Amino acid sequence: MQISEELLCLFSGRIEERDGSYVIEVPKRELSLGDVDEDRSYRVAVLSTPTEPTAKTEREPERNDSPLGRNDGSLEPPVEEGETRVVDIESIGEQGDGITRVERGFVVIVSGAEKGERVRIEITQVQENVAFADVVERLDYYE
Repeated sequence: MQISEELLCLFSGRIEERDGSYVIEVPKRELSLGDVDEDRSYRVAVLSTPTEPTAKTEREPERNDSPLGRNDGSLEPPVEEGETRVVDIESIGEQGDGITRVERGFVVIVSGAEKGERVRIEITQVQENVAFADVVERLDYYE
């Protein structure tokens, strides 16, 4: 599956009927990340998920082959502790650390990085909605 460079956020949700319309709720964290704004129009893609077994038989073991993360509909962070990546620092946080975003707008806070730098980082800690990293190497922007 090709994922557009224009992708601002990605999350799992259910379609609900409300007052004769169908609604997909956008999690509050997607707005707090800053890529999605309230009262604006966006293109939305709806992707199917694996279907649940219909008969009350023994379930097959769950596999983690969903493109969106875990099979329970939630998303796992797109980074792992110990992983290294090359990233561009987009902004500086309140504590003075660099901030970058990776897949699905997932935030990585990079200690000791400056806005506009391209750096190789190592992920040191991963939480549900944010990861922390250290600079391993400062790179020329054109590398």
